[in-house]
Amino acid sequence: QVQLVESGGGLVQPGGSLRLSCAASGSIFTIYDMGWYRQAPGKQRELVAAITRGGRTNYVGSVKDRFTISRDNAKNTVYLQMNSLKPEDTAVYYCNARYYANYDVAYWGQGTQVTVSS
Repeated sequence: QVQLVESGGGLVQPGGSLRLSCAASGSIFTIYDMGWYRQAPGKQRELVAAITRGGRTNYVGSVKDRFTISRDNAKNTVYLQMNSLKPEDTAVYYCNARYYANYDVAYWGQGTQVTVSS
């Protein structure tokens, strides 16, 4: 089992930047593919960005060229660098870990609020 703790959320003006971090513990980090999801009020949770054990990434179209996901296996941490933030990026952001051999084995962090507003 793995525990995930997100940090780095907050209030930022449109056009600003934030970097979210997700620290993992309790298991071998490198057996998990990692992802960032978000959920805005009244909307379904959606995948924002994902990174495999090998470093392959993918993004939802609305954040391409603005967000960058990365992982530091030595620190058991995954990051989401968010630039050029827009009000529509406002949501609770959740870290997700999925066992690479069986995606039914998945874990979630508690979430961190990101608010983009002037």
